[in-house]
Amino acid sequence: MIPSTTERVPLHTSSGVNEQIRRQTEENIARHAQAGPAAIERRLAELDREWDIERALEANAATAVLVGVTLGATVDRRLFALPAVVAGFLLLHAVQGWCPPVPIMRRLGFRTQSEIDHERYALKAIRGDFRDLPRSGSAEREARSALQAVES
Repeated sequence: MIPSTTERVPLHTSSGVNEQIRRQTEENIARHAQAGPAAIERRLAELDREWDIERALEANAATAVLVGVTLGATVDRRLFALPAVVAGFLLLHAVQGWCPPVPIMRRLGFRTQSEIDHERYALKAIRGDFRDLPRSGSAEREARSALQAVES
């Protein structure tokens, strides 16, 4: 069975690394919450710039493909094997959530978008973004208010 998009990388990451990432996220939240609203704002801006593991993997794969194609065209045709291997890794990652670079990147601290969002929304909750959601009785208005709170 193919795991869901949000679960596939953590499912293929060692429990120790997942725990280390979870602890670091918790420490980030506590440190910035204790430092006050300005620190939370700075951290939220940092989170907006943080590259998740998918983006980092895509950038590294694209670089490897470009290098492989260039070397294959200019040095030796056998080097065209590099982009083929990278494409196989990307397909494997898309289907299973694992490929050889993933364990290394996870140990380096790359998080999934979901893990980054957990920190983001915890900080927003501490900041008070979700306290005053109106209860209007209209599911449509409440949904719109909730989405606006999450997007702010």
